[in-house]
Formats: sequence, structure tokens, C-alpha cells
Amino acid sequence: MGATSRTHPGAAGRAVTADHPASVRNVVLVGHSGSGKTTLVEALALTAGAVGRAGRVEDGATVSDHDEIEHRQQRSVQLSLVPLGWGGCKINLLDTPGYADFVGELRAGLRAADAALFVVSAAQEADAVDGATRAVWQECAAVGMPRAIVVTHLETARTGFEELTAVCGRIFGGDDPDAVLPLYLPRHGAPHADGHSPVTGLTGLLSRKVFDYTTGERTELEPGPEETALLDGARNRLIEGIIAESEDETLMDRYLGGEEIDLATLVADLEKAVARGTFHPVLAAAPAAGDARQGLGTVELLELITGGFPTPLEHPAPAVTTPDGAPRPALDCDPAGPLVAEVVKTASDPYVGRISMVRVFSGTLRPDETVHVSGHGLADRGHEDHDVDEKVGALTAPFGRQQRPLPHAVAGDLACVAKLSRAETGDTLSAKDDPLLMEPWRMPDPLLPLAIRAHSKADEDKLSQGLTRLAAEDPTMRLEQNQDTHQVVLWCMGEAHADVALERLRKRYGVQVDVVPHRVQLRETFGGNAAGRGRHVKQSGGHGQYAICEIDVEPLPAGSGIEFVDKVVGGAVPRQFIPSVEKGVRAQAARGVVAGYPLVDVRITLRDGKAHSVDSSDAAFQTAGALALREAAAQARIHLLEPVAELEVLVADEYVGTVMSDLSGRRGRVVGTEQTGDAHTLVRAEVPEIEIGRYAVDLRSLSHGTGRFSRTYTRHEPMPQQVADRMRDEVGAGAH
Repeated sequence: MGATSRTHPGAAGRAVTADHPASVRNVVLVGHSGSGKTTLVEALALTAGAVGRAGRVEDGATVSDHDEIEHRQQRSVQLSLVPLGWGGCKINLLDTPGYADFVGELRAGLRAADAALFVVSAAQEADAVDGATRAVWQECAAVGMPRAIVVTHLETARTGFEELTAVCGRIFGGDDPDAVLPLYLPRHGAPHADGHSPVTGLTGLLSRKVFDYTTGERTELEPGPEETALLDGARNRLIEGIIAESEDETLMDRYLGGEEIDLATLVADLEKAVARGTFHPVLAAAPAAGDARQGLGTVELLELITGGFPTPLEHPAPAVTTPDGAPRPALDCDPAGPLVAEVVKTASDPYVGRISMVRVFSGTLRPDETVHVSGHGLADRGHEDHDVDEKVGALTAPFGRQQRPLPHAVAGDLACVAKLSRAETGDTLSAKDDPLLMEPWRMPDPLLPLAIRAHSKADEDKLSQGLTRLAAEDPTMRLEQNQDTHQVVLWCMGEAHADVALERLRKRYGVQVDVVPHRVQLRETFGGNAAGRGRHVKQSGGHGQYAICEIDVEPLPAGSGIEFVDKVVGGAVPRQFIPSVEKGVRAQAARGVVAGYPLVDVRITLRDGKAHSVDSSDAAFQTAGALALREAAAQARIHLLEPVAELEVLVADEYVGTVMSDLSGRRGRVVGTEQTGDAHTLVRAEVPEIEIGRYAVDLRSLSHGTGRFSRTYTRHEPMPQQVADRMRDEVGAGAH
């Protein structure tokens, strides 16, 4: 936006410190996997002087070196923070994973940021702005978050910059494509032998200046007459787009009247429109080649961030309450205000221990002070609510594998805090004498089950602690100890998320686990009336065992549970042993009578029996009751009941037919559809849970990443006979 490079604090090796919110810019990078976000961060770090050649910090690592798993998987799997200094400002770049499984890391980045850079690759097809990126754009639009677009991979472009900009205008601009326009146009050099013309510089549409990068340093040139003529159309459209967003209502009339609007006015109105989130500039960027100091477009992008993106002072803070729910006044981004910070990410370092990345919304956070940690309401995911005081350790700014000390973190800034042993992602840090709790951000539900068991006895001893630490780091993961199936289940966002969880258990926490088939919570019930006789008579010298009972069993409506009725007459079963029969019957029902699943929805009537004055006992009648129920089951038709879930699937209209056909193939019943008004349809269906174990993965494939769903248990209902027979066979095979 400006014409020349600005000076920048924060040379390599020193942490950039902010002393006031006005000098802070928090920017999250959003884009699909492979769009070039991490490469762009490294290019910006190089231009800002935060790293040496090729993005290297002093220890030889790059700014993106955060997790050994990322190196092995060749993709980002977690949110990373890279602080830079430019133009007197501290820029906190939040690099997010592009893969859909790690949407929790993206949501944390959105929570911590005040503006977003959407990174779009020119190496993709022209229409390859993926559905997930479009959904995040709409999310940002709903809350008015300022956004800009960066086009990467110009060196291997399959889509021209102008064409891709038009696509972005259509997709992101919606009803107003002129709100998405380029500030610069690429300048091409002489064609290579393959016919490809490399991008050597940029031409500013407002300034009419050429910024040439062929020497590895940004050099300002004057455009030739032919270039000026080519720029006029794009320049006029940009000026009209800026003026349309101007608060000066006379500006458009003056412009249409032929008045030349001065550059300073246009730049000022542009920056205001970007900060308000009503205009979204498009820029191009490429990493530095060889020993070049500056990547193409990086100076322009840094100038946009510092000049056009808002400060934390302009971003309303989330609502706060006391820990017991009493409302409190809205927070101001004031370094002298009450301390309120939020843990947006939790990680473990093998040497330092737990490290919490926090965004300070009010007050000033300092090392070695005691803060109050308030829990976050995710108990259903294995994160217990808590309210405790903890002492803050060192404050640092992360840079690759390094942690650079910070003297403080003012309101609006981001920092990492060591040694908060109880704080988890989503928790609030506040003054110990004035504890507060921030309104939590929305987290997606994990819907892919991963059943695991310890590989050995030694692993079993470490498993609980490893799972607890894993859950503390990742609020998108839900830890379930299923009492019915006796399985430990990690509910994940997808297969890649599950793979990372297993690898972290193994590498970080030293726990080896085996993945086992996930079992749904089946039930058994009687298909008709039956009778059973339980006889437990043993004489082995001395005190024997004697108990006989006769029962009738009849089915009850769904949801009735187990009903026990005593109709014994004449004292055939002494009164003191009737509770024993009931206890034995209920214990057998809990174990199941055919396939090992709990028995439900039956009435069991004790109608007769026999006892012995010496050998009858509580234990004998418990055993007899269990035997009677098993005998009744052997004479009856036993139904297996399977859980049925109500699915709500939100999908783009073009995939509705495919999704509904797939649901039918899963024995599902579509119960309704509803248009949402944004070219999406909400499909409601009832589907057996046994058929949707992998639906989180399958829906992503069916809808090209655009579909979302939720599931709610509704009831158990009888399973089709052929499916039930298969389940019984599997149980029988498992017994052998």
C-alpha cells in the first residue's frame, strides 16, 4: 500500500515485544492443505528480518518446526504462532492446518486473531477453492472479521492471477464481487523455454509504481507507457470499489465528475474498509529464491497487515461471567484493566513440560504471578471443569523450536506460558482475587470412534495418564470409557486426527495401544412369552446348596427396562430369598442371555419354587434365578436391538441426491429435508448406529469436504434377522 519498505524491529534471535495493543496485529492464515500457508509465513519472516536465509533460525530449524509428527506426515497438524516485527508493529501470525481433521486448531486460530488471510493456490484449477475454505469465509463474514486473500504458487500456476481473482470475487464476494479486488497485478518476465513467463514483480494499481524483485530486493520502478495503459481498467475498478465503501458520500460524485482523487485519500479509505471487513484485497506472494532477501509480494503483504488490518482495540472481546455464571461488564482491551486471558492451545514439551498459548484480552500478564484458572464446560469430552489458582511460569514467544523470553504480554497480545499444570485449551486465566470465565468458542463434535486397548500390562499402567494429557491438549477429541461395551473410545474428527492421536500416545507419552473394532451398544429382548425353571442343587458333604425357582418372562414396550414381579404363594420361596432371585435375574439380564448384550424391556415374574431349611441360601437363589432366565431364553425368540441415531446432514444442494442414496444403503430412513437458503439442504434421517461408524470419513468423500452432520441417539429397535445372525456369529467366533 505504501511505496517503500518500512523499518522493522525484532531481528533474528530476539523476541518482539508489544507495549500497547495499538501496535499489535493478530492474523490467522486460512487455506486448504497444500495452499502454501507455512511457506508464506517463512517468507514473511525472512522479509521481516526475523530469520536468516531460507527461513532458518539460529539452530538451523525453520519457523515452522514445531512437531516431529508434522515432519513425518509432511503436513501441518497443529496451530503455530510466529511473531514478527514490522513498521513499529508486532505481527502475530497464526498458521493453521489446512486438513479438515484439524478444524479445532483452525477454530483456536480464529478465536485468537483479529483478521484473516485466506491463502489460495494458483497451482489448482480455477474453481478449486474448497468447500471448507468457503465455509470458514462465511463464518468470518458472520462476525465481521476483516479478511484478505493471498494468491500463492504463481511460479507453477495453472490458473492466471486475473482469472483466479475473478473466481475469488465470485465465491467470496457473493452479491458484491467488487468487494474482492486486487491491489497489485503481477509483472511477468521473458518466457522460459517451456513458454511459462515467470512473475518478476508487482505493479501497484493505486500508486502506478512497479515493484521489481528480480534482484532479490524490492526495487521501485516507473511503469512504461504500455503497462500504464494495461493498468487503467483494473485501476478504475479498484478505485470505484474503494469509493463505494468510503464514509465520504461525496467522493463517488466527485470521482464520476472527473475529479482525480488523491492517493492518500484512497489509501486511507481502503485501510478503513479493510479494517471494517467490508473490502477484501487480493495480493500475490511467492517465497524468496536462492539467496534473495525478500519474497515477491511479502513487503506489500506486511504493509497491508500493519496499515489495513485492525488492532485488538477494534475487536470486541468475548463475553465474560464469574465462574458461577453471574454476568460481568464487557471487557475493554486495556493493559491496565482486569486480567483476562484465554488458553487457545495446549502443548507438551519434553524438556519444559506443558506449554499454554494464551491470548490476553484485558490487563497485562507477567511471569511468576499467580492467576486463577477457570474451567471450560467440556466435561463430556473428558475435560473436567475446575477453578484453581496456579503460578505462571516464564512468558515466551515461540519461534520454531525455540522459546524466546518475554517480559510481559499486554492486552491484545499472544504469548506462551510455561508450567500451568492444570490449565487446558479453552480455560480462562484471570486475577486470583477477581476470577472470571470467558464465553467458550464453538467446537465441532468428534464423530469418528477409535476403540483402543493397552498393548501390554506396562502400557495399561500408563494409558490413563497418557489419555488425560492427550485430551487436555485437544478439545476436539472426546474420551469415552464405555460402561456397556467396556471399551476405551477416542472420538476423533477423522482418520488423520486419529493417526496423530495414536502417534502422540506412542511417541510423546510412551504408551503402545492396539486399535480394536468399535462396538455399538446392542441390547437383547424377548420376542414372545417364555417360562424357565432354575434348579441349583448340590450336595458335597456338609453344608449343601439348594434353590429352585420358576419364572415367566414376557416382553414389554421399548424403554420399559427390567420389571420384576413376585407372585409366589404359600411360601414356596421364603420371603428372605425373593430379593436374591431378583438379584440373580437382574445380574443375568445385565450379562445378556444369547449374545452377551444387556437384556431390556421384559417383565420377569417369579411364580413358584422350592427351598431347603438348611441348604438354601442367598447365593443359591441368585444362581437359580440366573439359570431360570437362561432356560427361558433358550425356549424363546430373542431379538437383538440396535441403537438408532437421528442424523442431521447439512450438504450442498448438488450432493443431496448422493447423500440420500448413501443413507438408504445404510438402512437409513430419510424423515425430512429442509432448504437453508444458501444453496444447502438439511437432510434428516434415522440410521442404525452400526452403519455410521465411519460416516465422518465417508460424508467428507461424498460431499467433497462440504458436508457436516450431527447425530443424536433416539432409541433401540429390533435388528433385521440377517444382521442379527451375523452379529451372533461374530460373538461366537470371538468366544473361541
